Amino acid sequence: MTAATNLRQVPLLRRYLTFTWITLGLAAVILVLSAFNSPSLLVNTLVSGGMWAMMAGGLALVFGVMNIPNFAHGELFMLGSLTASLVYGPIRELTLSSKSDVLKWLGPFPGILVACAVGFVAGIILEGSVFRQLRKRSRESWVMNTFLLTAGVSVIMQNTDMLVFGNFPRGISRYWDFKPINILGVTLAVDRLMVFVIAMVVIAAFALFLQKTRTGRAMRAVSMDETGAQMAGISLNGVYRLTLGLSSALAALAGASLLWLLPATPTVGQAPLLVAWYVVILAGLGNVQGAIIGGFLVAMIQQFTAYYVSLDWVDVVPTAFIILVLLFKPSGLFGSEVKGVWEQ
Repeated sequence: MTAATNLRQVPLLRRYLTFTWITLGLAAVILVLSAFNSPSLLVNTLVSGGMWAMMAGGLALVFGVMNIPNFAHGELFMLGSLTASLVYGPIRELTLSSKSDVLKWLGPFPGILVACAVGFVAGIILEGSVFRQLRKRSRESWVMNTFLLTAGVSVIMQNTDMLVFGNFPRGISRYWDFKPINILGVTLAVDRLMVFVIAMVVIAAFALFLQKTRTGRAMRAVSMDETGAQMAGISLNGVYRLTLGLSSALAALAGASLLWLLPATPTVGQAPLLVAWYVVILAGLGNVQGAIIGGFLVAMIQQFTAYYVSLDWVDVVPTAFIILVLLFKPSGLFGSEVKGVWEQ
């Protein structure tokens, strides 16, 4: 690319960046102003945004590093909710009947942590048994082939769940049996507050892992230049295995954390998958940091739509907003170009 071409692209880049910051600035102003009239909007945006950010962060990670549009991400969410329901069931009676507040606080975590671990293992198995085999045989039309593969895995996981565990919901009324907490004049169930805390802790740990650890930097290197990373001695198979494992663990963790809201059924992951794709497309395909911010932005749009318009429009308005953004900024708000997508 010539220097003249680069110079011609500078105004375009500046315009894109301006559009992004104007959009985020307006969103922040609207949220703050509305918080004075209805603090519940702010609280609900933060609570639901944390989970959407975690779901979308895992989806963006596997797309950015491996170029895989994972349409089985929702089924990994389902796997997490199912695992949590099976593990927490026997523990639930013990925690509810206990007089110890410590036991009541800690009781839900075994199910959530086991679900996260099961998701991680499922991701590693999926990478080794499906995607690695495809890489050995063909790299042509990679994005389309992996899309078809993940869609097939989604159908298999849904029907396996239905065959083994049935189609009836496995849920709970709540994890933490405590009185609701009042925040900014909004009565908030402890479960909703803990979902936000879990999401913030996981997102912070995930961001530090990607930025500060050697393994995280290796994953980022592969996402930017696969060939260069391999020449630097980075094991691609190891990075791919860890990437899909972490992505699956995040989805399973989200499913387990929201068991009280979304009971485990074979199709419980479809709605979270749809929202995660909203976020990833809005932020820019493969942009993990952007997906985290986008999770809160989509949550804000959903909450405002439900409050000011109707629950029936909760999916319509975010879709219209994404279309509008892509018309002005086709690469998403944060302008991330995914390696190799257009060359595949």
